Amino acid sequence: MGRKWNNIKDKKAAKDANMSRIYAKFGREIYVAARQGEPDPEANRALKVVLERAKTYNVPKAIIERAIEKAKGGSDENYDELRYEGFGPNGSMVIVDALTNNVNRTASEVRAAFGKNGGNLGVSGSVAYMFDATAVIGVEGKTADEVLELLLEADVDVRDVFEEDDTVIVYADPDQFHAVQEAFKNVGITEFKVAELTMIPQNYVTLSEEDQAKFEKMIDALEDLEDVQQVYHNVDLRE
Repeated sequence: MGRKWNNIKDKKAAKDANMSRIYAKFGREIYVAARQGEPDPEANRALKVVLERAKTYNVPKAIIERAIEKAKGGSDENYDELRYEGFGPNGSMVIVDALTNNVNRTASEVRAAFGKNGGNLGVSGSVAYMFDATAVIGVEGKTADEVLELLLEADVDVRDVFEEDDTVIVYADPDQFHAVQEAFKNVGITEFKVAELTMIPQNYVTLSEEDQAKFEKMIDALEDLEDVQQVYHNVDLRE
């Protein structure tokens, strides 16, 4: 299926000493979600999604509570949600989602991360049409057939169900994120190996060894930027 969800998450975690950078990104995202609606996940679906994602990365409770309390306290810190689209070598495409309190700084840093690593920034819409917004839920302890059956019984629409290593991965429309989780919770599955809202490419490209090395350097540079929350791409990365 292209992306190896568990490997991707483990690689991101290994990059950041003590997960501090990932925790900081989640803190910002939780704060923004909490400010956009009620600071209660049961009344704020966007916040609930972020908290479910944070749980799979073991984000400490203290960081979550601090971000929510900051939102409750009426902080005047504002962030803009931005999306950048660009290109790497040989048909590779990249989407970058950011939260920033300084649009000019972020635009400059993202452009530089592309340009210094053999890529270039495109215009809005130049890449996103080749990706599908997707809810990705992963669980252990079930087979793909068992998961498909329980989702059908719960009348939940999904795009795909498949096994990856010891995890069953479900692809669904983003608005089915909570429905998929509730179907699992109703049969006693409350822990999720993967819980993401992401962008899945409609087609993957394979790069030469040299181009892949350049591409990975570009992706690392983008992910290292403080304002960048998520980076999506269409490259089938070889180990």
